[in-house]
Amino acid sequence: MLQHEPESASRPGSLETRDLTIRFGGHVAVNAVSCRFAPGTLTAIVGPNGAGKTTYFNLISGQLHASAGQVLLDGRDISSLAASARTHAGLGRAFQLTSLFPNLSVLENVRLALQSRRRIGLDMWNVWTRHGALIERADELLESVALQARRDAPAASLPHGDQRKLEVALLMALDPQVYMFDEPTAGMSVDEVPVVLDLIRKLKARRDKTILLVEHKMDVVRELADRIIVLHNGTLMADGEPEAVIASPVVQQAYLGQAPVEEAA
Repeated sequence: MLQHEPESASRPGSLETRDLTIRFGGHVAVNAVSCRFAPGTLTAIVGPNGAGKTTYFNLISGQLHASAGQVLLDGRDISSLAASARTHAGLGRAFQLTSLFPNLSVLENVRLALQSRRRIGLDMWNVWTRHGALIERADELLESVALQARRDAPAASLPHGDQRKLEVALLMALDPQVYMFDEPTAGMSVDEVPVVLDLIRKLKARRDKTILLVEHKMDVVRELADRIIVLHNGTLMADGEPEAVIASPVVQQAYLGQAPVEEAA
């Protein structure tokens, strides 16, 4: 299956990996993966366990440094930047932000993320004059993730599902150009899942953000994805529109772990 190249890769928020590779000893975990991701597109990254999906995410976000290859944001090579610098450049990675300040309230966690995004330093006059606006925006974000009722609770006291929702609120507070969601609904109850999926739908509807999604639930992938890329043993093996990729015999065998179903004559 031919690799898909989005036409609008030069727009703000465009992301590209060129021959991105990482080796752990003799094991190649991600093998020369080249992809472009354009604003207005949600790309699902799928593959069997151990395929290299999260490692690929870690290379893009800077949690791991590549053995070879490049990561480019808006055409700028950011491969040498630390994870924090990539965040300031416009890359947002959900679920790497777990309980940044576990003893502070839910509201204060979001307020501090907003303060960081707006680069309000420790100047007390700036913090004080903008405090009300930051609190108001933080409350709006908590409302959007159904955590308004827990705004005053310590972040560490939240159950797992609520912590995942708080992480989404933190990511939204950073307002990145590129949103990276790594299994956003993992560990959530059936009742909690729609809240996060609805937020992702709304981000996608804006058509100005680049969204990457690692997800095992194929019903979620089918609903949300404009494009699917498939990794297997660290190698890009398929890239294209969801229906074509899911129907591909090689994908069915590698990802679904089954032989393709033949149509009846």
